[in-house]
Amino acid sequence: MGRILTYFAAMCALLLPQLVHADPADIDAASRGVVRVVIIGNDGDELYPVSHGTGFAVTQNAIVTNAHVVRDAMRDEDLRIGVVPNGGGEAVYGQLVTASSRNDLALVRLTGNLRLPPLAIAAQPVSGAGEVTSVGYPMNVDRAQGLDLTDLFRSQPPVKSRGFISGERPSRQFDTILHTAPIARGNSGGPLLDPCGRVVGVNSFGADNEGGDAEFFFAVSNRELVPFLKANDITPRLSDQPCRSLADLDEAERDRIEREQAEARQNLAQRAEETRAKRERALLRAQLSVAEDREDRMALAFILMLVAFGLGLWAWSQRERIGADDEDAALRIKKTNIAFAIAGFLVVVAFIAFITRPGLDEVDRRVAAMMAEGEGPDDGAPLAGQESGDLSLVCNVIPERSRITTSEAPEIEFEWTADGCVNERTQYGYASGNWSRVFVPNQEDAVSVNSFDPDRRIFRSERYLLQRGAMREARSARAKYTAPKCGVDGAATSLGDLQGEVLSQLPQQPNERLVYQCEMRD
Repeated sequence: MGRILTYFAAMCALLLPQLVHADPADIDAASRGVVRVVIIGNDGDELYPVSHGTGFAVTQNAIVTNAHVVRDAMRDEDLRIGVVPNGGGEAVYGQLVTASSRNDLALVRLTGNLRLPPLAIAAQPVSGAGEVTSVGYPMNVDRAQGLDLTDLFRSQPPVKSRGFISGERPSRQFDTILHTAPIARGNSGGPLLDPCGRVVGVNSFGADNEGGDAEFFFAVSNRELVPFLKANDITPRLSDQPCRSLADLDEAERDRIEREQAEARQNLAQRAEETRAKRERALLRAQLSVAEDREDRMALAFILMLVAFGLGLWAWSQRERIGADDEDAALRIKKTNIAFAIAGFLVVVAFIAFITRPGLDEVDRRVAAMMAEGEGPDDGAPLAGQESGDLSLVCNVIPERSRITTSEAPEIEFEWTADGCVNERTQYGYASGNWSRVFVPNQEDAVSVNSFDPDRRIFRSERYLLQRGAMREARSARAKYTAPKCGVDGAATSLGDLQGEVLSQLPQQPNERLVYQCEMRD
């Protein structure tokens, strides 16, 4: 058996580089919604813990745990359910909504106002040998830290332990996930998370470990959890996006940009070659056309000069024949004068035709005219509304360029003006060549940084899922300034500077990145 386990460990070591590893920031973000569930007894005026387990938020005021965690409270009306949040906040009581002994699930509604961040639930089945993380409050850790029973009522961070999926199998008449992420007494009801911090199961029990066998643990699968929630009027926050790290996303984005740049260079070279060939053809046509026009003008001038010369000779010969006693002398003199006048006019026209013949500079003008042929009147024209920088847009998320773990990504519609105003009421800041707006809500422990590129029409929302302490600091920094209203002089640059303190407090990487492609709205 020892050799088999050693071989199995070696095979896992070879496979690990190919697996998606858990991002600590995602696990920490999910842990914000993990709570300690304490069964509380009452001895007169003194409260004391009877037992405890773990739970996690599925809405802001409802948690899921195991049915066996709250079994004592179900049997004894004098026992109450206490919920102790992670990362600060007062403990509150919970009311049992329902419990299912069949699949060991229970739903508890909170009586206080904790506003817990709900955990996202993975919509897709877990992959074999994928990495998972158990999050909860194991009793053996409490004992090792010297915590007594009263310490259970104080906020403590949950314990996180990593392991791997070992398989999916029905157990005790319900669907379970077999894994190796260690759990102990007290972990019951806590979430089993994938590398992106999404729930893939509810930890329930462990296999017996007699005789030194390898330890395995069981979690109630989402095939049981999701129907259980829906049956109790809870709409779970499902996520069907693939689990990708921001590093993978950034690498894919760099590859995409390189491909676009290579394609743009290829298109530019192709257009340059097409333009060169077109110019050569236009130059040849222009040279032939100018040469023909020059020859035509010179031939016309030569013919006019011949005609003028002939008229002049005829008029001169007629003038020489007129005698003093010629009765028609006056009439013949008048005719010769008209002939001389016509001849002179033809000479002038011939001169004009000669000097106005096309020169070499006419070749360039005709080449330019030919190069412009075929360009429609709309080529290169700005789109509707773009002349002033105003845009009416509808935006849809680009899944392959986004990292979505807990958020929804609905279609977005908004009006954008050249001075960075959205829907005539929300001013965006301008700094370092980017338009952005920082949102620090009071009702959610998450900071959103929205940005928009009006040239590429890309809208981006990056979300930072912060612990309560970090969220308080972000709210404090946001409270130091008032965002300028749309239309105020210098509003964009002023807001770009004011947002700097909030941005400086955020982690280096967001937890989520939603990238939208925007199009002009009909």
